[in-house]
Amino acid sequence: MTWLWIILGFLGLVAVFDIYQKKHAILRNFPIIGHFRYILEAIGPELRQYIVTDNDEERPFTRDQRRWVYATSKKQNDYFGFGTDNDLEQTPNYIFIKHSPFPLNLPMDAPHYRIPCAKVLGAHRKRRKALRMPSTINLSAMSFGSLSSAAVEAINRGCALSGAWHNTGEGGISRHHLHGGDLVWQIGTGYFGCRNKVGGFDLERFRSVVQQYPQIRAIEIKLSQGAKAGLGGVVLGKKVTPEIAAIRGVEAGKDCLSPPAHTAFSDADSLLDFAELLAETSGLPVGIKSAVGQIPFWTQLADLMKSGTRGLDFITIDGGEGGTGAAPLVFADHVALPFKQAFSRVYLQFAEQDLHKNLVFIGSGKLGFPESALVGFALGCDAVNVGREAMLSIGCIQAQRCHTGHCPAGVATQNQWLMRGLDPNHKSVRLANYIKVLRKEILRVCHASGISHPCLMDSHQVEISDGHLGLRSLEAIYGYPAHVRPGSAEWIEQVNALMTKTTKSHAA
Repeated sequence: MTWLWIILGFLGLVAVFDIYQKKHAILRNFPIIGHFRYILEAIGPELRQYIVTDNDEERPFTRDQRRWVYATSKKQNDYFGFGTDNDLEQTPNYIFIKHSPFPLNLPMDAPHYRIPCAKVLGAHRKRRKALRMPSTINLSAMSFGSLSSAAVEAINRGCALSGAWHNTGEGGISRHHLHGGDLVWQIGTGYFGCRNKVGGFDLERFRSVVQQYPQIRAIEIKLSQGAKAGLGGVVLGKKVTPEIAAIRGVEAGKDCLSPPAHTAFSDADSLLDFAELLAETSGLPVGIKSAVGQIPFWTQLADLMKSGTRGLDFITIDGGEGGTGAAPLVFADHVALPFKQAFSRVYLQFAEQDLHKNLVFIGSGKLGFPESALVGFALGCDAVNVGREAMLSIGCIQAQRCHTGHCPAGVATQNQWLMRGLDPNHKSVRLANYIKVLRKEILRVCHASGISHPCLMDSHQVEISDGHLGLRSLEAIYGYPAHVRPGSAEWIEQVNALMTKTTKSHAA
């Protein structure tokens, strides 16, 4: 009987410790039993030699990918031993980056590993508040409502620590976005934050919000997202709290469904008028985010921008493999092109009009790992947005319960008990660590490939496996002509000078 009391007392102490510690959301929300998750994670490699799945089978992110994010965010050992366990020759779509026989031995901006964007956002359109993005790795659009207040705060604080920009998502700007991180304000079809009483766009409210929040650095008009292209955003009623309802201008407790299309414009021509209106009113760079389906829209948009009288400052292309809080299965699985096909088709439309040299291109859709990000850069990205990978860094365990409101890690929920487990101060540091290491690894691969900046990665430097012992370069697969990347000697010299300046200024 004495041993029973000792065991119960020990478990009680463990439970008290779990509840009051702030590093692990799972332990805080599920004291004692949460330890089994970490035990199984620790002995997983040994168990998987005999049972369950291997390191590369799980989806949407494999065990190796999740382990890498967790390790980098916690500043743990992110190296892997004994060599690759992947089948390099017969895995379809396997990425190979061709290194140089003469790699660069350049200093890096440790410990932040800053990689500023090579282009100045809004400069070619002469926006009053044009500026260079300080990081080529930024946070993708994830709304307060889909994410918890604690998760939004952790992300914003992490962006401030790492120098990344935080895209608000279409849910508007809340107090949780105001913890030091610079913002990209996304305006979706619901016009949350700049919405009139009947759900349309209100220019005066837009002007007021821009004046109220000087941390807004750019405006992103959301046409669609990869996981549910052709549908508006969805926040289920159980997640629409009074605070979220007040920010969005909707009724608490009821499903918040954005309409599938904008009412402020209806085609490429009126889209450009709307973008110029926002830019003139705010002085900020203005761009769009979109998944890719039918190509004639993009052809028309490039044709209209060729005259130079109207135009966008940036374009964010979201692949069909991108994430979401909730979507119908058919839309998540079968609507919108995957990133590589989507981005290359759009980029070539603008390259044919010679618009790619000034327009900033941003990619999103499972690009939060060094090799996949570098594929994006090789195809023409100037920056990459990360979403679910950032969620993993602040505690997401890929439970895939986002749509239920019962996220066990407190990331994608409005349940107060579950949110309590996520401490924004601790998790913000983990997000910043992940972003810094991602930039570090991108730079290391760039230097191994003989270039100083990822924007200098070209489409012939990356090859993809067809799964049948064959390899083809991105250049050959997607039909990129030689002139597609801005690769003149002058441009390369400018980029090299930018990286030299970045390293020296932060070293000083």
